[in-house]
Amino acid sequence: MVQLLLVAHAPLASALAQVARHTYPGCSAQLQTLDIPPEWDLQAAEAAIRALLPTDQPVLLLVDTPGATPCNAAQAALAGRTDAALVHGVNVPMLWRSLCYGSLGLAELAQRAVEGGLRGVGQAPGGA
Repeated sequence: MVQLLLVAHAPLASALAQVARHTYPGCSAQLQTLDIPPEWDLQAAEAAIRALLPTDQPVLLLVDTPGATPCNAAQAALAGRTDAALVHGVNVPMLWRSLCYGSLGLAELAQRAVEGGLRGVGQAPGGA
C-alpha cells in the first residue's frame, strides 16, 4: 500500500487530515501530516520530511503550493527516490481520492489524486 504524506503551511496539513479522518476514520495508518511553521527554513522543513518518509514502501506526498517551502523541501527530500511521487495543489477532493484509491500503485494513485483535485475545483451555478 502507498503511504500518504501531507505537507503544507501550518495549520493546513492538520486541518485537511481532520477532514480526511472524518470521512475515512480508519485512514490514520496510511496518512501522515507535517505542518510547516513560518519560522522553518528549507533545510529544517526538508529534515522533518525526511524523518517521516517511509523507507520500506512507496509514498505519495501531497503538498499545498508549488514554489513554496513545503513543496521545495518535499522535492529535495525525494531526490533520488524512485518509489515516491509529489502532487501539489492539495485540496479535500484530492485527499479523499488518494485515500479512496490507496490500494493502487504509486503512478496510478498520483494520477487519481491530480484528477480528484482538478474535479474538485469549479464555480457553482449562480455565482458572479
